[in-house]
Amino acid sequence: MDGFPERLASVAAEIEARLDALLPTGDAVADAMRWGTLGGGKRLRGFLVVESAALFDVPRDRALNAAAAVECLHAYSLVHDDLPCMDDDDLRRGRPTVHRQWDEATAVLAGDALQTEAFAILAAPATHPSGDVRAALVAALAAASGQKGMVGGQAMDIAAETAGRALTLEEITALQALKTGALIRFSVEAGAILGEADEAARTALRDYADALGLAFQIRDDLLDVEGDEDLAGKALHKDAEAGKATFVSLLGVEGARSQAEALVCQAVSHMSQFREAARPLVEAARFTLARQS
Repeated sequence: MDGFPERLASVAAEIEARLDALLPTGDAVADAMRWGTLGGGKRLRGFLVVESAALFDVPRDRALNAAAAVECLHAYSLVHDDLPCMDDDDLRRGRPTVHRQWDEATAVLAGDALQTEAFAILAAPATHPSGDVRAALVAALAAASGQKGMVGGQAMDIAAETAGRALTLEEITALQALKTGALIRFSVEAGAILGEADEAARTALRDYADALGLAFQIRDDLLDVEGDEDLAGKALHKDAEAGKATFVSLLGVEGARSQAEALVCQAVSHMSQFREAARPLVEAARFTLARQS
């Protein structure tokens, strides 16, 4: 992965600049939106948008707009996840969560506004001149983030916790494919949509994303057990304290690590048709196993 951290950081800086230009200013909600979105994070989802778009020679400006939209959507989910009615976290990316920096009502409104901002960015002509492509992006993000995607996965997680029932490995896999994997899948697919790619290319990217998303979540579970809170920028060990079933609790540390490694190998294999052009996506998959936050 020589050079990959630098490439990731360089793309993240481009996405950060685009977000800074696109996000509103002027009142408490706007300030909270910016607090919850800017100034931290690897921008891995945005990176996946940019690099998948590069496979199809999509102009950089269009890819950066779509990447910014994904990061707004992701930020909304984090702002809401941190609320007392959800995960009740005080720290995110090494600083106070939005509801701690302001209040719960402002955090709810900021999250709502970030969600709608994501769709406004995708619907803008600057993201793509074709209305059909913009509509496809909006529809795909809606599917990934709604009741049959990220929100549905979160609802399954809450229902299990409320019932005090430990999920099976099959159930956790299905849950995380929605809660974490759906937005990662959209991030990878967005480049193919922008590039109006053929179905064979889209299938390969979807298969890559599905394996990557699950490996990403397994690494999250491992970090919750053995990670460093200073590097993670948030509280760890919460799953174990809550008695939640995770990939680590069901497979053990070594079993979970082995499963993540196998999934990364699968993800890499799906990129073979793109040859050298897919190297950034291959390295992104391998980075999943090494990340500390």
